[in-house]
Amino acid sequence: MLLEPSPGRGSLTRNMCAVRVMWQRELIRLSRSPVSSLVSLLTPLLFLLVLGTGLNSATGRTGHDTADYRTYLLPGVLTMVVLSPAVNTGVSIVWDRHAGFLREMLIAPVRRTALLSGICLGGATAATIYGVLMLALAAPFGIAVALPQLTPLLLELLVITLMFTALGALAAVSIEHIETFQAVVGIAMMPLVFLSGAFFPVSGLPGWLHGAVLANPLSYAVDAMRRTLATSGSDTFVESGLRWAGWQPPVVLEVAVLGLLALTALAAAARRFSRTG
Repeated sequence: MLLEPSPGRGSLTRNMCAVRVMWQRELIRLSRSPVSSLVSLLTPLLFLLVLGTGLNSATGRTGHDTADYRTYLLPGVLTMVVLSPAVNTGVSIVWDRHAGFLREMLIAPVRRTALLSGICLGGATAATIYGVLMLALAAPFGIAVALPQLTPLLLELLVITLMFTALGALAAVSIEHIETFQAVVGIAMMPLVFLSGAFFPVSGLPGWLHGAVLANPLSYAVDAMRRTLATSGSDTFVESGLRWAGWQPPVVLEVAVLGLLALTALAAAARRFSRTG
């Protein structure tokens, strides 16, 4: 009923209404389980505090003039945090196909691109909220983000989560069974995370893995956030970041690559979605 066109409304208005409705639907999913949302943040938080503090002690990085490994680890942990709700968006698409809601979406008098865009924007917004909650929980432990860094970091998180949800949507409209989707995502996530520089500098990897690092979208996400969070004490970490033939791309270019990938994945998902009967 929410997607029915009103008299005198144009197709653009109907499509924007569809985007808003699907965006709200994804946020309602988040609001219905606030306790589980907070609990899901405990493991990454402990990972950040325990592993980060332990490696600080092991490497002797305990002074105020040295790079804090927890600061280095924060972008990787944020990536882990936002991955879960972004992937869950894909799970919901596969589930809706079995529950019958997908069929109702297909007969709505709106473009299917608008439906998928609303789903992805909702999933990206929910995932970004997870990232903000993670930053809030980490701040009392001395892992705070300076105010000038906060705005660009949130914008980067939004683009990153949109990329994740678009890729998840592309996988979801291509895979019919939830078990298969979860297996594929589970197998893909492990190498993507470890080849992104989330936990250690990618410059230390063998040369034959360099191509895989450059082809990994998570590498650009982690590197962009790490350089945004960089301070005078963490410059040594940034110097060992992502490079193209010895040249370090600017943060704006890295975010642009992620945005282009998000749009490409969304367009491919919409094309695949349009063939769903």
